[in-house]
Amino acid sequence: MKSYDVTVIGSGPGGYVAAIRCAQLGLKTAIIEKYNTLGGTCLNVGCIPSKALLDSSHHYEDAVKHFDTHGIEIPGELKINLEKMIARKQAVVDQTTGGIDFLMKKNKIDVYHGLGSFKDATHVLINMSDGNSEEIESKNVIIATGSKPANLPFIKLDKERVITSTEALELKEVPKHLVVIGGGVIGLELGQVYKRLGAEVTVVEYMDRIIPTMDAGLSKELTKVLKKQKFKINVSHKVKSVQRKGKEVIVLADDKKGNEVEIKGDYCLVSVGRQAYTQGLDLESAGINSNEKGQIEVNEKLQTNIPNIYAIGDVVRGAMLAHKAEEEGTMAAEIIAGQKPHIDYNLIPGVVYTWPEVASVGKTEEQLKEQGVNYKSGSFPMRALGRSRASMDTDGLIKVLADAGTDEILGVHMIGARAADMIAEAVVAMEFRASSEDVARMSHAHPTFTEAIKEACLAVDGRALHT
Repeated sequence: MKSYDVTVIGSGPGGYVAAIRCAQLGLKTAIIEKYNTLGGTCLNVGCIPSKALLDSSHHYEDAVKHFDTHGIEIPGELKINLEKMIARKQAVVDQTTGGIDFLMKKNKIDVYHGLGSFKDATHVLINMSDGNSEEIESKNVIIATGSKPANLPFIKLDKERVITSTEALELKEVPKHLVVIGGGVIGLELGQVYKRLGAEVTVVEYMDRIIPTMDAGLSKELTKVLKKQKFKINVSHKVKSVQRKGKEVIVLADDKKGNEVEIKGDYCLVSVGRQAYTQGLDLESAGINSNEKGQIEVNEKLQTNIPNIYAIGDVVRGAMLAHKAEEEGTMAAEIIAGQKPHIDYNLIPGVVYTWPEVASVGKTEEQLKEQGVNYKSGSFPMRALGRSRASMDTDGLIKVLADAGTDEILGVHMIGARAADMIAEAVVAMEFRASSEDVARMSHAHPTFTEAIKEACLAVDGRALHT
């Protein structure tokens, strides 16, 4: 029987990063992945493939709508080759997951492909994909099994016309009318992919606004932008039935007044969030506790109730984000090695990769009001930037929230071109507890999108220069 200092179950961003960090710290490490490729949901059917399709569809939309304005003339009819677009997406996935294979070899991490389950707190059984099984011993275990798409109890997912995000990445045709149940990150991103390619898209959201976990100002601005892009957005709608009849899907929902609304499409994407995935782990054999949501319970050190077993990422509480899982994977590895790392969960940014992109870090206005914090706010429209006008990306704004007394930045919320990259400046500033004055006095290159951050910080004290 092989023995390890650490065994990681699950090879998504949290799991493979945890394994690498353990190996860097001199710990003999193994990683178990039930599928044939490493990388988990994020690399195989999540973050990476969806961004590849977003990028491809963005190029197509630019060619159709904007090339002529730029003086670029394309002779003949512009056509979509969806099969080739999907193939490019898969090539990106294959290259990325192949990179994880390389990193495992480089760091001398033993990789097992099979379903890992607990025999007890220090022994893990591996049912291999080839039908064989093996038992290994491990002083410590890190559970990083991630999440799976959630569903509503009355919806039957046939994975052909009533689909999850996984199937949406592999469609053989562009839908005529895609009905998206859920106005969160996944639904809006994939909805925009197919909207760009010619589909009619209708979003049905239970809450009173899309991206309901983010600042209300971002929800309002993104709604305005998506409607300009011809999205149909129905908020405060409670879906009660999804039925497939041949190639047609019929969605019935009640609006906020209780009136029944019928929406017909040829595909329905169910994107109502994700839930922790622990199936097959046999947590009971190790005595590990989970909560009513199916999440594994952990303390501030990411330990379960069994001290040598840790859990990270989507399978525990908190935002289901790849970069949050990575930070927790690193933290768990370093704690096992005797170090004392920490994570400031308030400074983990959230991003929506629509175009324009949406990004946020820190407290929202709603949270500050609820907590009774005296704050001040400054915002700056992207249309006022020379860089935005040059690239024809004038939608959006940046809002900075700062403490009214100390001027410390408490939250930054943005929608605009490259917001996913720009949010890092806000994270750095807040990590070092910068004031809005600090950022306002930093020199920002001109012309850049990040000048809007400087201007928003100036606007906190009512002295923006370009509005």
